Amino acid sequence: MSCPTTDPAGEVETVPPTMLHGLAPGMGSPRDEMLLQFLYAFLPKPPVSTSPSLRCAAVAADKTDRVSRLPDDLLRRVVSLLPAKDGARTTVLSSRWRGVWRSAPLVLVDTHLLPGGDGQCRPARAGAASRAVTDAVSAALESHPGPFPFASLTCSFMDVADRRLLARWFQILATKGVDELVFVNRPWTLRGLRLPSSLFSCASLCRLYIGAWMFPDTAALPRGVGFPNLHQLVLGCVAMEDKDLEFVLAVSPVLEILTVTGSVTPLRARLTNHSLRSAQFCLSILEEVAVVDAPSLERLFLWRNWIERHRVNQTSTTLKIGHAPKLRVLGYLEPGVHMLQIGNTIIKAGTKASTNTTVSSVQMLAVQLQFGVHSEVKMLPSFLRCFPSVDTLVVESQVLGEPTSNLSLKIWQETSPIECVQSHLKILSFHEVQGNREEFDFLVFIAENAQNLERMFIVMKNDLTYPERQVVVAGLGALCSANWANRDCKVQLKGSCYPIGGGSWSLEAGSDLSVDDPFEAFPED
Repeated sequence: MSCPTTDPAGEVETVPPTMLHGLAPGMGSPRDEMLLQFLYAFLPKPPVSTSPSLRCAAVAADKTDRVSRLPDDLLRRVVSLLPAKDGARTTVLSSRWRGVWRSAPLVLVDTHLLPGGDGQCRPARAGAASRAVTDAVSAALESHPGPFPFASLTCSFMDVADRRLLARWFQILATKGVDELVFVNRPWTLRGLRLPSSLFSCASLCRLYIGAWMFPDTAALPRGVGFPNLHQLVLGCVAMEDKDLEFVLAVSPVLEILTVTGSVTPLRARLTNHSLRSAQFCLSILEEVAVVDAPSLERLFLWRNWIERHRVNQTSTTLKIGHAPKLRVLGYLEPGVHMLQIGNTIIKAGTKASTNTTVSSVQMLAVQLQFGVHSEVKMLPSFLRCFPSVDTLVVESQVLGEPTSNLSLKIWQETSPIECVQSHLKILSFHEVQGNREEFDFLVFIAENAQNLERMFIVMKNDLTYPERQVVVAGLGALCSANWANRDCKVQLKGSCYPIGGGSWSLEAGSDLSVDDPFEAFPED
């Protein structure tokens, strides 16, 4: 189905259905495309729909107006469940309905204001359609007294000429009240337009999703501003400085979930917040994540971040773990990408475990590495020693062109005991297995040393050819003949259901604190 992207009298443009952002093809590099796909895929679904499934029973002979007999409280509830455009239409029925609409909370979703009300077809380019939606949003914000339990504004192409309009929008939202705000700008790449500082006046915010913006200059903000009710913050494709993130954490006393995806400026993230329970950083230019003081932090996720290439003195992202006594879930650690620091000690190959180099609270650990790269395999035992209480280990094998070493077996044969492997490990979930000998060297090491291992899941990469799958099956046969430390361990082999180069973790699972297995360590469940 084609999606109108300008006003009905103008051009009609369509975009491939897989392009969730709806921008015209060719507006960015493949990397930009990936960042935007992640951003738009993670946007929350509105609580109202333009295509609800309704059932009604009507008696043709009975023309009694029963709806008008309902109390105002119930009518307000009905109107609040309608898209903004449909709710506004009820005002033509009578003066009573005008009062009902004005007193009902308004869910404002700008995609519902597009021609046809299609919630997924955003304007591909700046033009009459996007400007019409922007004008309609302004009219709704001005005319309705609020509050706005949910506002999703993702269709506008705003530039520096819209600064006054932006400031007005946030002034209204701050005054009338907004609980959940999704605010994504359409121009790509970023064009120097900062979010207005009045964003920090929206004290009622509980959830905030910001996409494709430059962050406000927090150094110029007055004292006392902040987000006293903010529980979840998502920053997608945002340009910000280190001090900006530190400021947000400092003025958000009940923040529980932080997600940073596609950061377009280098970031050194210092986590100091007493309420934060989950932090995620993915696809970002990330120099450092330092867990300084996060006594409530339960889970920390790092996924496919990178360092700017021109920084010749730094080749890896530093992960520092300080005060995080409740940290239970950690991943993905990458021996080839991350420099791990526990307290004041930088972990190196051969670092011995001690009270100063271990985080005993972590129970679920996920790692990614290229098993054919000697330096990465050599670092893995040292990483594992830092987390002596791990009972669930998720390993994701990354694609490698040519191995750099054939010493994998020797590394594992010479490895001294690892406490988590010998005493605590119950579940090993090995994802994206390609059939390399180095992968099975590691699996044999686990099998022969994990005395409490109950289940081992081996998930094959989904694009393996038939001969390659046979190699995996042969490796599994050799694994089963190893000298298992626990002969009652159950082994399960299955094919991956994830796209090529994908993985089991997702932003949604990482943000959902009710999900105990965000890495899908138990793939058969």
